[in-house]
Amino acid sequence: MKIYTLHKKQNLPITVDEAWRFLSSPNNLKTITPDYMGFHIISGADRPMFSGQIIQYMVTPVLGIKTKWVTEITHVKDKAYFVDEQRFGPYALWHHKHFIKEIEGGVEMEDIIDYKVPMGILGQMVHPFLVKPKLEEIFNYRTQKLEDLFGKYE
Repeated sequence: MKIYTLHKKQNLPITVDEAWRFLSSPNNLKTITPDYMGFHIISGADRPMFSGQIIQYMVTPVLGIKTKWVTEITHVKDKAYFVDEQRFGPYALWHHKHFIKEIEGGVEMEDIIDYKVPMGILGQMVHPFLVKPKLEEIFNYRTQKLEDLFGKYE
């Protein structure tokens, strides 16, 4: 069983409060997700984030195939971190840690995603040229969109 990790860091010139308010709202995920993914929240985003929260989405991650994605917010520490884990969806495993910490002149946001692709050895074979580049593209889009919204950290 091969587990992959995607690790991204980004600094933004905003306060921890601003970062937390934006990032901890599931409704803002659509804003920082490429349009071609057809991201749509079905249910579960009607309350502020809490441990045990189940959120259902429709998304088109690859090849135009619509997929239901169900995640659970498993851990939350106010203005510091939260973790979402896939309960149903396109990955065999999805564990996404979001960290926020204050730095001089802003915040550092860190994402650590541990994931496993489905379909065993076939999934591992397509990972380097299909899954990994797609995830990199999505998180690069997210980085740019957050800079567009909040400014570039200097």
